[in-house]
Amino acid sequence: MKIIGLNQNIVWKDKQANFFLIEDKFSDLEADLFLLPEMFSTGFYMKPEEVADRQEESLSWMKSFAKSKNSAIAGSTSVKENDKFYNRFYFVKPDGSYHFYDKKHLFTYSGEDKVYTAGAERVIVEYLGFKILLQVCFDARFPVFSRNKRDYDVVLYVANWPETRVLAWETLTKARAIENQAYVFALNRVGTDGNQLNYVESSHCFFADGTDISTKKNDLVLAELDLNKLKDFRKSFPFLDDTDEFMLVD
Repeated sequence: MKIIGLNQNIVWKDKQANFFLIEDKFSDLEADLFLLPEMFSTGFYMKPEEVADRQEESLSWMKSFAKSKNSAIAGSTSVKENDKFYNRFYFVKPDGSYHFYDKKHLFTYSGEDKVYTAGAERVIVEYLGFKILLQVCFDARFPVFSRNKRDYDVVLYVANWPETRVLAWETLTKARAIENQAYVFALNRVGTDGNQLNYVESSHCFFADGTDISTKKNDLVLAELDLNKLKDFRKSFPFLDDTDEFMLVD
């Protein structure tokens, strides 16, 4: 499976400008999956009443893009549903069908938990023979939630993770690959947002042993995922057989 992620310099609070930017960056490219960062259509903005999708604007655009490219596209956006706001990670397939995951771990440091509603469930998408776990930014700090129970092969992390804490982002996402014996494609944004936070190029695709298998070209991050290679690695190093059994109680 070929994935191309965009190190997107998100245009602050301007959906149409971001849609145009993405279309331009991906115009001559082919991939099985195009990946976009967290809140790719607006930036990480804590006044969702101003920017949240109310009529599935971002989802409609993603469906159109997926159809035109005959590929999947995934990324998160701000959404209003039933008078609540969600940081929603969409995975849209070429036929227009889709899955979504609402971010579970809201970033309390920025007040995200005060304006957005947390999701309650993990979401795993099946695509081209791969089982893919959807995760968003701050989720990377919580390994129990992403624990591989032999139910996925790939984790997608999409983020707005600023430069001041970028070492944590890169360390945590690599660790998630190693401990879960899975591919981890960790896509961050770049540039400066409306809050004057700076974001540097820090996107990677890690193999199950922690090796970065991605290649970078301009604003793009590319990786080829081989399911047989992953299965062989797990067979040679069956560490998942040794994981601890436990149950979380609320």
